[in-house]
Formats: sequence, structure tokens, C-alpha cells
Amino acid sequence: MPNVEANEGMKVTDVMPALGTHAPMTEEQCKTMFGEEMCSSDVFRVHDWRNDVVTIGHAPPSMVSAATQGMVSKPWPAQLNKLVWEGRHDLVFSIGQVVPHEVMGMANYNKNLFVGVGGLDAINLSHFIGAVYGMENMMGKASNPLKDILNYASENFLENKLPLFYILTVMGTNADSGELEMKGLFFGNDIKCYLAACELSLSVNFTMLEEAPMKVVVHLDEDEFHSTWLGNKAIYRTRMAIATGGELIVLGPGVKRFGEDDGCDILIRKYGYVGTPKIMELMRENEDLQNNLSVVAHLIHGSSEGRFDITYCPGALSQEEVEKAGFKYADLDEMTAKYGHLKDGWGEVDGEKVFYISNPALGLWAHESRFEKGGNGREGSGGGEVPVGENQVGVGGSG
Repeated sequence: MPNVEANEGMKVTDVMPALGTHAPMTEEQCKTMFGEEMCSSDVFRVHDWRNDVVTIGHAPPSMVSAATQGMVSKPWPAQLNKLVWEGRHDLVFSIGQVVPHEVMGMANYNKNLFVGVGGLDAINLSHFIGAVYGMENMMGKASNPLKDILNYASENFLENKLPLFYILTVMGTNADSGELEMKGLFFGNDIKCYLAACELSLSVNFTMLEEAPMKVVVHLDEDEFHSTWLGNKAIYRTRMAIATGGELIVLGPGVKRFGEDDGCDILIRKYGYVGTPKIMELMRENEDLQNNLSVVAHLIHGSSEGRFDITYCPGALSQEEVEKAGFKYADLDEMTAKYGHLKDGWGEVDGEKVFYISNPALGLWAHESRFEKGGNGREGSGGGEVPVGENQVGVGGSG
């Protein structure tokens, strides 16, 4: 966020990583992303989603009700970090990568603001809206009811009030080298640049399979994925591809817990990935879930709704822990020896066709039938309005 200072011209005064409720970046993470020179400066600010947030307006209850199929009828608060809203910057740049996203349909644009540097109430409710609307109805779609809510907030509370510009990238793998490279760069101050980036991202980051695989194996990078909270991206990004009755095997050498923080970890262990109808029933009966909408959303997202099996192979969770949480378990060393040699895409192991993915964060995979018809494979959420706690609890890892 630059300001003009006398005799110095334009100068960057504040850099705020848009991490939602994720833990602040470590020094090493900062150096990897921004470079050592910038990280040694004094411009970095940590987003305090508990204390440094201001509500700048509300999307009407009717939009929330429509998005949640009548489950929640309350206004959605448009919240921003006070420094972003009140810092009197000459320019505010929102920089990020556009890629298919499990909550928003397509990542970035105003998500970077209202979630990345937003407040707890907005983050929790947005995750819940995305979950109950249905991930299969959201993923890879730039237009959806949750995006409509954020776009309403942008049009009514941000445009012409904040000197805001978006810088959006689309990243993909080089076909020859296998290295990650920039495929597109988009710049603008309204939704047009985002929609253009989404169009390119779908051609770069989205793989439509002609055949729905009965077995998908996903590898989670050991340094990046330490919990099922993050590692379940393996489920989100492949659930529209896997055949009914198939199996997803998740190789997670770094996975050692369920939640990104202790409170979240306790709730996941307590309730488990048991499917939407059961989770909604439990939410109606339990105040700890009513006050943790992000956890409810995560538990919904992490279930296959009984359509296919999910087998976790974690580096540091026991078979008992994994199975109690609702997944199947397999030994990491055995599964790595069996599948770890595969390359991205189709392969064969012991006469069985297998689809292998080395990094689920970079894309979205779907079979044409499931992508076009949407739906999430569940029988329903139980119907009717659900109780939502007024005092939402923050959990690390949302946003």
C-alpha cells in the first residue's frame, strides 16, 4: 500500500499478507515469497482478524437466505482491516493468484480483501454459505451466490471509496520443464480483470477427464500440508472427478493433526467427517458448532457424502485417530512404495488404472457429467433454518 511522501515520490509503506485467520508468516516463509531484501524492511504488517477490523457495510439478509437455501437469514458483514480502510493510502494494491477455489468458486479478487484481511464473522459465515450451497455447485465458477454477496459489498462499499487496484496472476505448469510459470497477468479496478483471469485459469488450471477414475492418488507436500484442514484440498479438488464407488488415497507425509489450531482440532476429532445431513443435525444440537461456522463448513467439505472412499496415509496420525474422524487408513510407507513412483495423470499399478496428482493446490479435476450438473451427492441438509451463534469463535486456517 503506497503513499506519496514529500521529495520521495511514491513509496510502499505497508505490506499485509492476506492470510485470513491463518497463522502469520514466518521469517523463512516471508523470504521465500517476497525476497530477503523486502523482508528485512519495516513495511510488513500482520492482519489481526480479532481486533483490527472495521465493518464497512452489510449485504442484505435476503442474499444470505437465498445462498443458504433459507438456513440462515442474517446480514453478511463486509469487514476490512482498519489499516486498509482507514490508512489514507494513495493506492491499495490487492495482489494474488486466480485459481479454482472450494469456497469461492474462483479465488482472489475481493476474497483477498473481505476474507484475506476481513473479520471473523464475515469469514465464518462466508465459509458456511459456500459449504451449504454445495462445493460441486461452486468450484470453478466465477458466478455463484457467495460471490454475488462479495460483489454486492464491493460495488456498494469499496468502489469510488478506496483507491483500490487488483493485480491478478494465473499460474500453470510448463509442459516441457514441469516448472511453475506465469500464464497471465491482469490489472484493473473492477470485476472485468477478475473475470478475464478466471477465463484463463479455467483453461490452465482445470482438467476435464473423459473417464471418471475409480482410483485417485494425491500427494501432499510434506512442508506445506501439516493437517487435514489444509490437506483436504486433495478431496476438494478431485471430488468432481472420482467415480461413484471409487477411492481417493491421500499420501500425507507431513500430516500430523486435523485442525490448524487446538480448538479446531478438538472439534474435528469430536464430530468427524460424517456427511452433511449428520453435521447439520449435530449443529442444531450443539452450541460449539453453532459458534464455529468455519469448522461446520470444513466438516461438510471434507466428506465424500458416502459417494466414494477416502483413505488417508498420514505421517503422524494413528489408524485409530484417522478412522475415528471418519476416514479409512493405510500405512504411508506401503502406499508410497506402491504409488509414489507415478507421474501426474493416468498410470497403472498391478493392472489397475490410477490417476495421480502431485499437487492438488494447482488445479481442479472433474468428469464432465459432474461438472455440468453440479450437486454434491448428498440427500439434503435437513431443511429449515439453523441456529447460528452470535459469538463466533476464531479458528486458525480460514481464508
